Amino acid sequence: MAKYVVEEPDVTIVSDKGQVVIPAYLRNKMGIKPRSKLLVYSVEDTIILKKLTLPDIRKEMQELWKEIDKKIAKYGEMSEEEIQAVIEKHRKEKRNRSKGA
Repeated sequence: MAKYVVEEPDVTIVSDKGQVVIPAYLRNKMGIKPRSKLLVYSVEDTIILKKLTLPDIRKEMQELWKEIDKKIAKYGEMSEEEIQAVIEKHRKEKRNRSKGA
C-alpha cells in the first residue's frame, strides 16, 4: 500500500482567467515544467492535480521486438498470432508492474 506524506498546505490565488500558480518548490519537486500536462480531479470540495506521464512508445516497442527476436532466435519464425501473444503478455506484465508500484 502506498504511503502518502501530507505536507503543510500552501496558499495560491485563482486569476480572473481561472489560472492557478503552483508554487515553485512543488513544480521542481514534481518535475512540472511549462507545457506539462496535469490530470484534474474533483472530490467534493477538493481539487486534485496529478502529473500526466505518457509512456515512451519507442522504448516499449524496442523492448517488445527484443523479446520477439529472442523467441525467433530460439524457436524460428513466428506467426502473427504468436507475435500478438507476446505483445499481449508484455502489456499485461507492464500493467501488473505499474499497479504494484
